[in-house]
Amino acid sequence: MHDRRKIWMNGSLVDETEAKISVYDSALMFGDMVFEMTRSFKKEQFKLREHLERLYTGLKILRVDPEMTIEQMEKYCFETIEANEPLFAEDDEHRLMIDVTRGTLGIYQGVEGLHKGPNIVIADFPLRWTVAGMGHLFDSGINATIVSQRAIPSNLLDPKIKNRSRIHYLMANIEASAVSGDDNWALMLDPDGFIAEGTGDNFFIIKDGIIISPEGRNILRGVSRDYVMRDLATELGMPVVEKNIEPYDVHVADEAFMTGTPFCMLPVTSLNGLPIGDGQVGRAFKSILDQWSKNVGVDIEQQIKNWNKGDSSKGISGPTPYSFKSK
Repeated sequence: MHDRRKIWMNGSLVDETEAKISVYDSALMFGDMVFEMTRSFKKEQFKLREHLERLYTGLKILRVDPEMTIEQMEKYCFETIEANEPLFAEDDEHRLMIDVTRGTLGIYQGVEGLHKGPNIVIADFPLRWTVAGMGHLFDSGINATIVSQRAIPSNLLDPKIKNRSRIHYLMANIEASAVSGDDNWALMLDPDGFIAEGTGDNFFIIKDGIIISPEGRNILRGVSRDYVMRDLATELGMPVVEKNIEPYDVHVADEAFMTGTPFCMLPVTSLNGLPIGDGQVGRAFKSILDQWSKNVGVDIEQQIKNWNKGDSSKGISGPTPYSFKSK
């Protein structure tokens, strides 16, 4: 039994503190990395294969050879989980982070001791790190804040490839964090003024019982987004439409919500401080989330509410993916 989490890196399990990539790696130089992040329910990975298929599609398009099959990658993911399970609390879940970089740039490959070829890193850490403190949002909802930072359109940098060239996400988050009040989450428009996505989450509205998503053109087509549209909507008999939507459409919607792997679904109850519908968490949102919980055998809302910030927030001073509070 070991007392440190292990990370699978280029064929070996190493201590979390020893997993390192060269400063000459293409990921540091260009943000040249394709990645995926997953979660489990009751310690069972959810949609791992779908995440890996998206990963391998991105690697193919960017011409990065991972030098292993998707079946091998999947096997190494499970090996990483098995190695770390003794260190996980009974009520926690496994959150995998799978990073693939092109590797050391050619002009630096003469440096002795550097890994040659792509760098593949599979990290496994507690899900509660990401979602601790989100529980109240299931009751009050998010204030979606349209920021000046635009989504990068697919004809410039395809957002359907989950890559680490995401400075625009960070700038959108910084802008949203400057808005007065709490729970302001960035919502980006595309260059044509249509609603695109959040910074790591997909956006939906509900109008007259119809689930409406922005077209999949200038967004990351999320695994959670697909699950809502293809599985949960079908099970609940709710029609789904993909179309261009404007901020006006959000203002006249009955409900809105965001989807993302760690939290699954969160309600959006206002846009730029103005209530959506009656400004309360909607009935349709609750029915979709309840169906998701039923399917995976976990009360998703209650699980996150049970994880308060506790010691997960101690010592945090830098930016975090889902922490938006005014100064």
